[in-house]
Amino acid sequence: MHNGRRPHNNEKPKNFKKSMQNLIKFCRPYLIPIILAVILAIISSILSIIGPDKLRDITNTIMEGLVTGIDMAKVKSISLTLLIIYVISAIFGYIEQYIMAIVTNKFSKDLRREITEKINRMPLKYFDKHSYGDVLSRVTNDVDTLSMTLNQSLGMLVTAVTLLFGSIIMMIATNGIMALTAILSSLIGFAFMFLVISRSQKYFERLQNEIGELNGHIEEMYSGHNVMRSYNGKREANQKFSEINGRIYEHVRKGQFLSGLMHPFMGFIGNFGYVCVCIVGALLTMNNVIDFGVIVAFMLYVRLFTQPMTQIAQSFSSLQSTAAASERVFEFLDEEEMEDESSLTKEINPQDVKGKIEFQHVKFGYDENKTIIKDFNVKVNPGEKIAIVGPTGAGKTTMVNLLMKFYNIKDGDILIDDVSTKELTRDNIHRLFIMVLQDTWVFERTIKENIKYNKPDVSDKKVEEVCKIVGLHHFIKTLPKGYDTVIGDNDSLSSGQKQLLTIARGMIEDAPFLILDEATSSVDTRTEELVQKAMDKLTEGRTSFIIAHRLSTIKNADLILMMNEGNIIEQGTHEELLKLNGKYAELYNSQFENID
Repeated sequence: MHNGRRPHNNEKPKNFKKSMQNLIKFCRPYLIPIILAVILAIISSILSIIGPDKLRDITNTIMEGLVTGIDMAKVKSISLTLLIIYVISAIFGYIEQYIMAIVTNKFSKDLRREITEKINRMPLKYFDKHSYGDVLSRVTNDVDTLSMTLNQSLGMLVTAVTLLFGSIIMMIATNGIMALTAILSSLIGFAFMFLVISRSQKYFERLQNEIGELNGHIEEMYSGHNVMRSYNGKREANQKFSEINGRIYEHVRKGQFLSGLMHPFMGFIGNFGYVCVCIVGALLTMNNVIDFGVIVAFMLYVRLFTQPMTQIAQSFSSLQSTAAASERVFEFLDEEEMEDESSLTKEINPQDVKGKIEFQHVKFGYDENKTIIKDFNVKVNPGEKIAIVGPTGAGKTTMVNLLMKFYNIKDGDILIDDVSTKELTRDNIHRLFIMVLQDTWVFERTIKENIKYNKPDVSDKKVEEVCKIVGLHHFIKTLPKGYDTVIGDNDSLSSGQKQLLTIARGMIEDAPFLILDEATSSVDTRTEELVQKAMDKLTEGRTSFIIAHRLSTIKNADLILMMNEGNIIEQGTHEELLKLNGKYAELYNSQFENID
């Protein structure tokens, strides 16, 4: 389980402005369709604004006709014009929504691809400090929030702004006094809206962070479910879930409560505007300043004026979640990457490797202020089997991480066939090594595909031969579809069976170097003996590094390095180290002192 640092719920955005700039920059490839959608939304809104003017004409025609007779031909002509306006407005609105749906889905697709590619460029230290659930939340929840807002809020915002300013212009052109009445009665709504937005923003920002933390907690609890249940950690897990869930509830409650105030309040402002327009309009009509049709038109204008304010308020409410999600996504995309290796031209062909590795005065620390590996020196000859042992935290796995260039060394150098790893790309180094780790990784595909991972050209016969060597063949044959049985990480495979499967995967990889990091830690003693024979065959002709806690498995190593606190304190063969009667002998004997 991961204990990496997670965002605290009270943390405020650090790079909000930069994140929004990145969002705009990321949208540049979609600028043309977005501009087209905006233009269509504006035209649709303008056509909607023209409608009340035509309704005023119909009203005046009917009012005049009550005395002299209604001119039905004129009424029909205006009605037909009005119908055409609204139909065209609806068509443009539909096209705008269709374009935005395509753009936002492509935006989400490209953004997820960017995040995936970014993950592959991220240094391992980032994932040591952040939970997997938090990273997944950025890929799923935060990207979905951005996509949904662009799809729903952008068009709404453009339409609302157009309607707002368009209705103001039409009202002023129709009658200045009535326009002033409608605008003044609604100004209080604007002030309230911006007050609510400023107060509710912080809750939406905290909400996105808490969702990331909740996803991280759930991921940990499910991946470590057996450990949690066996240690009776259910109450603690539920308590932590309830705490995070409670904070999410509070942020949603407060944020949605404040945002929810806008809709009913803006509705009240709209109705208040109706009343003001009717009163002022009645007074002006009585004094023959305006006709009755102007009142009818202004009642619609007030609606067109206040409705956009409500929509703008809703859009800003969505944009608050978008701002928080945008910051989390682009904060991740702006994270420091592994250094660019395009300038590295040296390459070691796996087929031409001699097998020599040398560590020269290597120094390293995960923290700049704390050095773990202080002065590591060792020369490994081709074909040798090197065992690295020592207490927990001695730096065994760290040396493997440095050798694979998962981390960059602080000082010193590592040479492969007299070529510095600083001059080789990570991809080239990884092609030189077979890695069988303590942590098994099985993905949801067939057993055959799991074993042939990234090696599609390997024959089925070769897969069966490897499985017979590691002792998996009989078990696989008992499965319903044999090698074509689909498995997953949560299937009923024992830890030992998963470990054997990963060992078989390693044997399929034909590389000159081998790293075994506690590869037999999850198998029983009898299986360990079988696996040990397979490992001996796998190490033939290869320079091998073996990290082991069971010292009985590395008796035949050519060189054993006893590490403690980042330094080699003893080195030699098994017999030589036992004769020294030092730390290795003490560690070796301690494994048998309780055996009768």
